[in-house]
Amino acid sequence: MTINETSAKTGHQLERLWISLAAVGLALAVGAVVIIWAGRSPLLAYYALWDATFGSWRGFGEALVSITPLIFTGLSVAFAFRTGLFNIGAEGQLIMGQMGAAVAGYAFAGLPAAVHVPLALLSGALLGALWGGIPGVLKARLGAHEVINTIMMNYIALYFTHYLVIGPLKGHSYLPVTKQVLDSAKLWRFIPPTRANIGVFAALFMALVVYFILWRTTLGYECRAVGLNPDAAEYAGINVSHKLVVSMMISGGLAGMGGAVQVLGVQHRFYDMFGFTGYGFDGIAVALLGNNHPLGVIAGASLFGILARGSQNMQSMAQVPRQIIGIVQAAVVIFVTGEYAVRRFLERRRISVSANDFVSTTSGRDSR
Repeated sequence: MTINETSAKTGHQLERLWISLAAVGLALAVGAVVIIWAGRSPLLAYYALWDATFGSWRGFGEALVSITPLIFTGLSVAFAFRTGLFNIGAEGQLIMGQMGAAVAGYAFAGLPAAVHVPLALLSGALLGALWGGIPGVLKARLGAHEVINTIMMNYIALYFTHYLVIGPLKGHSYLPVTKQVLDSAKLWRFIPPTRANIGVFAALFMALVVYFILWRTTLGYECRAVGLNPDAAEYAGINVSHKLVVSMMISGGLAGMGGAVQVLGVQHRFYDMFGFTGYGFDGIAVALLGNNHPLGVIAGASLFGILARGSQNMQSMAQVPRQIIGIVQAAVVIFVTGEYAVRRFLERRRISVSANDFVSTTSGRDSR
C-alpha cells in the first residue's frame, strides 16, 4: 500500500469516526430538548446517567453486564454486513445460543470447569451458527432474501424454546425455565456482588478474532469480496454460495455465544424468551454506530450498554422517564444512517472544488 493510499484510508476512517461522534452528540442534544420539554433538567438527567455507571464499582459491574451481549450481537450483525448480508436474526440466534448453553450446562455432570465452560460456550455458539446457517443456505441455494428469513427464524426460535421450557426441558419450578446450570459451567464473577463476569473478556477476544478473520485471512478477504461485488467475486473464482453460508454461520455463532455467556454468567438457566430481550435488535444499531468494525462495535456497545444501565437511575434521581433513553438511541440510529447523505454531500463538495480548480487552472493557461 502506497503512502497516498494509506493517507486516504486514514482520512476515511477519521471521517467515519467524526460522523459517529457527531451522531451521538446530536442524539444527546435531542434527548436534552425532550427532557427540557418534559420540565426536567438535562444536566441532572445526564449526571444520573453517568453516575449510574461510573459512580461506583457496583454500577460499573452491572454496566458491563449490559455491554457484553451487545458486543456479541453487534459483532454478529457487523460480520454479516461486511460480507454483504443483512442478519436481522441475531435475536433468534442469541435465544438458541442461550438454550444450547443451558442444556449443556446442566446435562454434563462431573466435568471440571476447564472443560465444562468451553463445552457449554461452544454448544451455544454451535446452535447459533446452525440457526444462522439455515437462512444462509436458503440464500445461497434458492436466492431467498436473508432479511425475511432471519426475521421468521427469530419467531421460530422464540416459540420453539417456549415449547421446550413448558414441556420436555422444563426445570423443577413453576416458572417456564430450564434447570439451573451446574457450578462447573458458571462463569467467574470478578466484581462481587455484581453479575459482571469473564464473559466480557470473551467478547473482547472475539472482537479481535473477527478483526483477524476479516482482514488477515483468505476466508475474510473472500467473504468481503463477495459482499462488495458477488459477480466479480465469482468471476475471480470465489465460491459465492459457500461464502454466503459460512458468513451467516459465523454471524449466527457470534450471537449464539453471546446468548451462552448470558446464561452461564448472568442467568444460570434459560428463561422463557416470550417477549424478546432486544439484544439482537440493538446489535443492529451497535453495528451501524461502529461502522461494522470490531473496535467500533465495542464502542457502540459500550454507549448503548451505559444508556440502558443508566436509564433506571435517571428515572429515580432526575425524575426523567426511562423512555427518554429509547429516544436517544433512536436518534443515534437516525443520525448514523444519515451518514450516507453527509458523505455524498462531502464528496460532491470535493468534486465541485476539484472542478473549480481545474477550470481556474485551464483559464489561466488559456489567458497566457
